[in-house]
Amino acid sequence: MDTIAAISTPPGEGGIGVVRISGPSALHIAKRIFRGRREGMELKSHRLYHGEIVDPERGERIDEVLLAFLKGPHSYTGEDTIEIYGHGGTLVLTRVLEVALRCGARLAEPGEFTKRAFLNGRLDLSQAEAVIDVIRAKTDLSLAIAQDQLKGRLSMEIKRLKDGLTDLLAHVEAELDFPEEEDVDELSAEAIISGISEARRGIEALLATYEEGIALREGLKVVILGRPNAGKSSLLNALLMEERAIVTPIPGTTRDVIEEVLDIKGVPVRLMDTAGLREAKDEVESIGLRFTRERMEAADLILYVIDGSGRVDEDLEVLRGIKKRVIVVINKEDLIDEVRLRELEALFWGYKRVVTSALYGRGIDGLKDAIYREVVRHPGRTEVIITRERHKVCLEEALQALSRGEEVLNKRLPREFLASELRIALDRLGRITGEVTTEEILDRIFSHFCVGK
Repeated sequence: MDTIAAISTPPGEGGIGVVRISGPSALHIAKRIFRGRREGMELKSHRLYHGEIVDPERGERIDEVLLAFLKGPHSYTGEDTIEIYGHGGTLVLTRVLEVALRCGARLAEPGEFTKRAFLNGRLDLSQAEAVIDVIRAKTDLSLAIAQDQLKGRLSMEIKRLKDGLTDLLAHVEAELDFPEEEDVDELSAEAIISGISEARRGIEALLATYEEGIALREGLKVVILGRPNAGKSSLLNALLMEERAIVTPIPGTTRDVIEEVLDIKGVPVRLMDTAGLREAKDEVESIGLRFTRERMEAADLILYVIDGSGRVDEDLEVLRGIKKRVIVVINKEDLIDEVRLRELEALFWGYKRVVTSALYGRGIDGLKDAIYREVVRHPGRTEVIITRERHKVCLEEALQALSRGEEVLNKRLPREFLASELRIALDRLGRITGEVTTEEILDRIFSHFCVGK
């Protein structure tokens, strides 16, 4: 395997920047470009050395640095690794990288250091995916979930499911291969169905966490919708606790889509304030309404704001056509009495409802709680959460194979068919952790990483 190198810190200026080199020639390259404080000193593993990086061809000093040698397999990649900690400027780090490349390394591809960690058995595939989730986490909760996966909690659950199915498959195959052996007892159909059912319950429990997991990883897309002057922009400002959108009594003030990110109890929420729903009066308003419809299609949740002090006939008609999850926000509570409030709650019976006065900030905490509950169905949960569509697809295919296996038993078909379905289920579970994978899948996963990680 060749030796790779890259700058591992983000572009721009900073106090410290890191250049990482990994592979069989890493130590040899370090000896060529690093000049320590003592002539001819040996670089020992897991120690920091103070010195400077020099251009071995010209002899010129590039930067004063600290250097660490991490001997494989006790490094991030599992290979001999050199990490150079220098000044965090774009030019100086580029110069350090250039001399490393001239001395035998090649430029790393996106995610190639983590890919090597996976190929060398330092991480399984679900843990490798969690690395990028840790880097991109936007809230404490999404970070905690990513760190759980990086520690191997999902891997352990997949292993538990696989162990049960492997035992089942081993017994079925023993019956098929050694039908005459006295010490191979035939499992009853009931015992096999019991084993399959246990695996099904585990897989279904994981699948039930997907919607929550994807929202916590990627954020919940929430569109604020409603007719002009219902108080959408006031609601956005109240949720953000700042004057982000222009608020006037004139209908149609918002013509573009305003987007902001809000952290609600650890859930990243992307709020989108949209143009009011009405017939466009000019080309600009028409474009704004088109943007509104596009955001509606992509939304995970819609906050439909109604003016509690006005007519709501059109609102009811619009709501009937919305197929997404909706929270009805009965706004302008300061302008309505108890009788009117009871009428509105009766009219919007069947929808999740929150009563607010965006102008005075009343009901906003209740609205945040309602948004949070749309994502986190089990606050304080301790079970494993899946956060990727790839995992979901693999689990669904494993579940389908187990369903077909049960059908084989129910129809009393030959147990060779059952063994085949159990192997498929094990294969799909193995794809989650990377025990079974293809180069194409690996390339697709690691292409989302930054260079240097």
